[in-house]
Amino acid sequence: MDIYRLPALVDNYIFLLHDPERNMAAVVDPAVPEPVLQKLKQLGAPLVAIFNTHHHADHVGANRSILQKFPQITIYGGEFDRGRIPEQQVFLKQGDRVKFGDCTAEVLFVPGHTYAHIAYYFAESGDLFCGDTLFAGSCGRIFDGTPTQMLDSLSQLRALPDETRVWCAHEYTLNNLRFALTVDGDNLDLQARMVAVTAARKNFEPTIPSTIGLEKQTNPFLRWDRTALKSATNYSDPLRVFTKLRGMKDIFH
Repeated sequence: MDIYRLPALVDNYIFLLHDPERNMAAVVDPAVPEPVLQKLKQLGAPLVAIFNTHHHADHVGANRSILQKFPQITIYGGEFDRGRIPEQQVFLKQGDRVKFGDCTAEVLFVPGHTYAHIAYYFAESGDLFCGDTLFAGSCGRIFDGTPTQMLDSLSQLRALPDETRVWCAHEYTLNNLRFALTVDGDNLDLQARMVAVTAARKNFEPTIPSTIGLEKQTNPFLRWDRTALKSATNYSDPLRVFTKLRGMKDIFH
């Protein structure tokens, strides 16, 4: 399975999955149709599926227009997003499996950013499409989910193998690391990552995908049980540490 990262809008990424043996494609969270259609034309591949992680417009905005172009596709999303994802046909829950060619993704229920958010984990290839739950260096804002849900979801993702590639849906990494340094500034791994990311962004290079291992080393939202984060928030309970960090990040500029 080849994965193509397609920039869209201001800072979104759309991910196009391509099975070169069968010459078929699927797309994760299509915000807008144009980059998807251009890549499909370049590959000469038909689209067979849309995998949506949650209902926000910058993740599902192209569903209807793509369906008009490819009426045979199947549109997937979480079971609790019923009525919120345009043209959704399949309603997925924790532990369900979806196939794309020879590859199979396990569905992870990861609410918090929204109450219905899901992720797609291709264990064989080590690829995680996590929408807005986990970001490189941070996590998503909490809209209609809860801090408890988000902490549980991040705990689930933190338990994946370190080599898992994290395909999150936004290029937020540089600002995320700026915040991370305010609460975990003595972290040498974080300092080194900041240098690397700063250089990459100066050259307009993407910082996605990350890996679970790198996030465990440098992302404060996967490090709520570390002494430095407890000290920065003046709390020891994991939920209170996480909630304090999320509140601090929400007002960080």
